[in-house]
Amino acid sequence: MSTMPMTTPAGRMRALARSEMTLLGRSKGTLFAALFVPLVIPFSMRQAADGMDLKGTGLDVGTVVLPSALGFSLLFAVYSALTAVYVARREELVLKRLRTGELRDPEILAGAALPSVLIGVVQCLVLSVGCAVLLDAGAPSAPHLVLLGVVAGLVMFAALAAVTGSFSRSTESAQVMTMPLIFVSMLGSGLFVPLEVMPDKLASVCELLPLSPVIELIRGGWAGNLSAGDALGAATTAVAWTVLAVFAVRRWFRWEPRH
Repeated sequence: MSTMPMTTPAGRMRALARSEMTLLGRSKGTLFAALFVPLVIPFSMRQAADGMDLKGTGLDVGTVVLPSALGFSLLFAVYSALTAVYVARREELVLKRLRTGELRDPEILAGAALPSVLIGVVQCLVLSVGCAVLLDAGAPSAPHLVLLGVVAGLVMFAALAAVTGSFSRSTESAQVMTMPLIFVSMLGSGLFVPLEVMPDKLASVCELLPLSPVIELIRGGWAGNLSAGDALGAATTAVAWTVLAVFAVRRWFRWEPRH
């Protein structure tokens, strides 16, 4: 007697991701923020980077702008866009319906995140090539650190998007709720001003922000000036934020509309 093949977690997440990609394509505002904002903002920083005093930091314009470009992609294409996705699907009762089927909770969250993460990956590749060519950044000196930074950022900000979505009452408020982390990251994580040119005390505080270890790994991996100890410290900070975010999701994520 023939039996129906059982679905696998990977297959279920792929199906959910395809559906999510279709829905994402219909949300023009979210799609614009995810696709175009990260591509435009970094290149507007070229002039500011030209005016920085980078002597003694081991950095140049390319290694200042390129990690910032990837940071903007993580903030807008992954974190901001995915927060809106989680809130919209919750308010539309999509998440509640999905929980009644075969999908487990982690599969639902991961499947919904895949399109935003994929956009982030593609943007990081495009920005890396573009900056390497247009800004003469060259090839990364330690590509494994760059890869580690990007992967850590993708996972961390997907989890942080779920956390932020937990406390957002609507898709409109979701955009407001993402602003504090975005602004703090832009100002304190080395996107506009590298930590290397900040006062030591300020830099020691800013390096504990969620995006800071990601930028440190990417920038240090590209410039080749990151020691093994510093790389381990940055990776540990990134893992700590990710674990904290996952704990918060398990504790506070809401599957039904807030009232």
